[in-house]
Amino acid sequence: MPARLCHFPARLGVLISALYFFTPVLAQAQEPAPAQVDSLRTEVRRLQAQLDSIRAMLERGEASPGEEVDAITRLRAAAQAAARAGADTTQAQPAAEQQFVGRGRSLQALNPEISVSGDLYAAVQTEDPDGDNFIPREFEISFQSALDPFSRAKVFLAAEQEGAGIEVFAEEGEEHGHGDGIVVEESYVEYVNLPGGFGIKAGRFFQQFGQLNRWHTHALPFQSRSLPHLVFIGEEPLAQDGASLRWLLPTSPGAGAYEITLEGTRSRNETLFGGSNGPSLLGHFNAFWQLSESTDLEIGISGIVGDFVEEHDEDDAGDEEEALSFSNRLYGIETAFNWIPPGASRYRGFTLRAGAMLSAPEAPTGPDPDEALGLWALAEFKLDRQWILGGRYGWVENPNDTDETAWLVSPALTYWQSEFVRLRAEYDIVNSAGDTSGIFTLRLTFAMGPHKHETY
Repeated sequence: MPARLCHFPARLGVLISALYFFTPVLAQAQEPAPAQVDSLRTEVRRLQAQLDSIRAMLERGEASPGEEVDAITRLRAAAQAAARAGADTTQAQPAAEQQFVGRGRSLQALNPEISVSGDLYAAVQTEDPDGDNFIPREFEISFQSALDPFSRAKVFLAAEQEGAGIEVFAEEGEEHGHGDGIVVEESYVEYVNLPGGFGIKAGRFFQQFGQLNRWHTHALPFQSRSLPHLVFIGEEPLAQDGASLRWLLPTSPGAGAYEITLEGTRSRNETLFGGSNGPSLLGHFNAFWQLSESTDLEIGISGIVGDFVEEHDEDDAGDEEEALSFSNRLYGIETAFNWIPPGASRYRGFTLRAGAMLSAPEAPTGPDPDEALGLWALAEFKLDRQWILGGRYGWVENPNDTDETAWLVSPALTYWQSEFVRLRAEYDIVNSAGDTSGIFTLRLTFAMGPHKHETY
């Protein structure tokens, strides 16, 4: 046997021993999967069988030096291919990183949404140019939160200061509004997504007497509500304590949307009910139609009834005057027409709102109050993305003396600096019982937080 062939088995033995030695080390370093380890072991066994075959051929003299070189080359190539296959498989399947997900809610997630809005005035009155020139009329703090999938809560606190308001029939000495101080405007829990299209609200809330009564003061298109509202309800919205039931009637597609609201509350509006704490009942029906892609029409009818009670002080003779008490009723109808072009809704738009109110007290036991009528209308035209031109008109009878009337005309120009800041210049011309006066106001309204100039 040639000398080179005599050394060949020894070389192969060293190669196989190296494979046996390094295979466990490589497997432990790379930590392949069990299937990969079995594949490498199978490849080593195949190479061991091939080595045994070559040894037998050499002992029988059947192998040549050229075959020795070819066998070594094939063994080396097979070992390198097995090593590359194991490395690629290990790199292609890295160990998955374990992720830990907390299931608890953070403390911040439990907090309600908190917002602050401000309503600031610079005013000049023709009758008193030096009076009430700068007024921080209202700062409102709102708290809103979804309590669970079925209910949500809202609380609105307002710090108010009177001044630069529109006075109608001032000789009667009636003062509307809350005056200076902090008041709870609204605080209620609302149940939503109830079966059958129902919704329930309980607490103190702005009642559904028309649509504009639900709007907060900072969201109004003008500095005050309509002239009939100021006379029959007061400067503030109709807000009382009780419960409200709303039902959205089921209709077919394209037939419009119809809603009925019934509310039972404790009387607390002094203009409507005096000092009465008895119950008052309100009903409201609202209908909405989409006339086209750019126009819609809405009509609402409302009515509220309750007892008006006023206690009089003793007269000069020491006798207690007869208490004034009667059933007071107030009816209203309101309509709104909107034109909003779909392709240019941010730059063009037109809104026309109008309504009527009728004060109809019944069964008086004291002085006989008369029925009084009030009419109002307002319009807004969007000139571009930030500028809105508006105007309104109102006319009303004095409920204590229907021979006296009042009217109001107000042009206004609004500039939306952004959705958070609004500036408005407005001039109100008021004629009350034959006396005409004017009020110019420059109004700055801002909002911080998620509750912006919300409308309903």
